[in-house]
Amino acid sequence: MKKIRAAVVGYGNIGKYALQALEAAPDFEVAGIVRRNGAENKPAELAPYKVVKDIRELENVDVAILATPTRSCEEYARQILPLGINTVDSFDIHTSILDYRAALTPINKESKTVSVIAAGWDPGSDSIVRTLMQSLAPKGLSYTNFGPGMSMGHSVCVRSKAGVKNALSMTIPLGEGIHRRMVYVELEEGAKLEEVTAAIKADPYFANDETHVFQVESVDDVRDMGHGVHLVRKGVSGMTQNQRLEFNMSINNPALTGQVLVNVARASMRLQPGCYTMIEIPVIDMLPGEREDLIKHLV
Repeated sequence: MKKIRAAVVGYGNIGKYALQALEAAPDFEVAGIVRRNGAENKPAELAPYKVVKDIRELENVDVAILATPTRSCEEYARQILPLGINTVDSFDIHTSILDYRAALTPINKESKTVSVIAAGWDPGSDSIVRTLMQSLAPKGLSYTNFGPGMSMGHSVCVRSKAGVKNALSMTIPLGEGIHRRMVYVELEEGAKLEEVTAAIKADPYFANDETHVFQVESVDDVRDMGHGVHLVRKGVSGMTQNQRLEFNMSINNPALTGQVLVNVARASMRLQPGCYTMIEIPVIDMLPGEREDLIKHLV
């Protein structure tokens, strides 16, 4: 069996866990790691792999796992897709997914490549569960309650603000899909908490949620990568009322995201050229192995 050659672009929290998921996958091999600084200060765990600044320095890459901040995903995809390499990412701004999909689709068609976007756990695997729930109770309401736990996208957003040395954004569920954001910031010398707070609350990541910002001496002292979700749908099947469906999970946030990215990287090799979200992909294509064996085992 010819293995899928995957490159990991970015080596922060998600990149590290994506690499672990690749190492555990029987049908992948690591083509290399792309980092801003290339092999400079190369971590010991990357010793077996080629580490470069530009993906064009790697050989025979089938798919690039973009373990980059959400707001950099499109930039990297636009650079990589014309090389004939598939891309997958965990873009997580829900309101911008359709625009992002529309932007990449013509590039995918031109380069005969596949992109799978918004492929984390929310958006991502939770999107699949919400779709299934709505199919089972077509009329009704769904609620997605996150946490309590660390939001990677929100934390990265806060760290990008002027005056912020380090940051942690915690999501606290209030029920019925409403959340509170508790943000802990370690400030640069001379930075003012009031100005940082205003910049955070004005950002689209936080603008629609109750947000509280606190200054701490050390973000590492309060960091916990655990997270979770409770999905609920109450609705109607056919003409029968009061159907109630629930889904729960407690997770390590970046570890699950890394696993999902490897799953959709696999699926990307089985799709026609285009840009996809996870609800558009057969779930069976995210698993290794022969389809007949999977059907025998899972159905």
